[in-house]
Amino acid sequence: MPSLVRFSSPRVAQVVPDIERTPQPDEVLIRTLYSGISAGTELTAYRGSNPYLNKRWNDDSRLFVEGDTSISYPVDGWGYEEVGEIVSLGSAADGVNVGDVVWGTWGHRSHTVKKADWAAQRILEAGVDPRVGIFSQIGGIALNLVLDADIHIGETVAVFGLGVPGQLAAQLARLNGGRVIAVDGLPARRQLALDLGADHALDPADGGVAERIRDLTEGRGADVCLEVSGSYYALHEAVRAVAYSSRVCVAGFMQGEGAGLRLGEEFHHNRVSLIGSQISGVAPALQHRWNYDRLARTAIQLASDKRLNVTDLITHTVPIAQAAEAFRMLDERPQDALQVVLSFDQEVTA
Repeated sequence: MPSLVRFSSPRVAQVVPDIERTPQPDEVLIRTLYSGISAGTELTAYRGSNPYLNKRWNDDSRLFVEGDTSISYPVDGWGYEEVGEIVSLGSAADGVNVGDVVWGTWGHRSHTVKKADWAAQRILEAGVDPRVGIFSQIGGIALNLVLDADIHIGETVAVFGLGVPGQLAAQLARLNGGRVIAVDGLPARRQLALDLGADHALDPADGGVAERIRDLTEGRGADVCLEVSGSYYALHEAVRAVAYSSRVCVAGFMQGEGAGLRLGEEFHHNRVSLIGSQISGVAPALQHRWNYDRLARTAIQLASDKRLNVTDLITHTVPIAQAAEAFRMLDERPQDALQVVLSFDQEVTA
């Protein structure tokens, strides 16, 4: 029986039956193999802190407004890190075959129906670990952050937050010619960043992160800082650590009010630029060449070519039937996991 993950209320995840899906002539039926859990944006929906659950996003004004909410519980099939196998073709489906492995975004559900031409553009190369496919959007997010950072060869890039997007951004910054200083409070994440090529790894608990970054850069500070933790305290330290008249690019999904962020200090006195990096768009100077599809395809190609290491970020693979436990672990014990993957090898019965 088809199934999906439902957030029925804050911090309550359930696996429930989904509707049967039959492809139309120009569509394909995809059976999900793996679905990755985002420990950032997705957990805000699980916890109930996502602004879409508390306000309404107005597309015309591009403002959050009071009143109705954009989404409400139950929230079905959240998720954007999926890979699956085509199991059925519509009568007019072209460019695809049963058995093709397709990456994309369709949420934590065992089956989805997509247009054949959409699937044909997202076929994973033969011989590539299918788990690579779950990194299309999160890889695109990290790549977009690095494009926003405008890194040049020989520059120092400080990455604050070494969760999945931070680890990917650190690798991409090195591919872009940067020297990477990785910052995170968890020893295992710092060590992984070093193993994957970071030049230095700093523990914020030791204090003086900005001072240590300046010591490593002849007193100048980082040429650019990437904030990927979602912590206002980390953002403040990134502002302190960046060089005069330089930029901090922020991809972390900040929640609530900005406790710990003191904009009257280094931000004001050092002419620091804050750049919001979000996957709905790219830097204006790049819009004629880059879009979401190119970001996702590039991330998958880099991972398929093993220039970007993604599978070493996976710490847990759990059956879909244990989704509730997986979300609870990420919520309550984030230090125990990095990338958690739901496996759909076993069907869930009602």
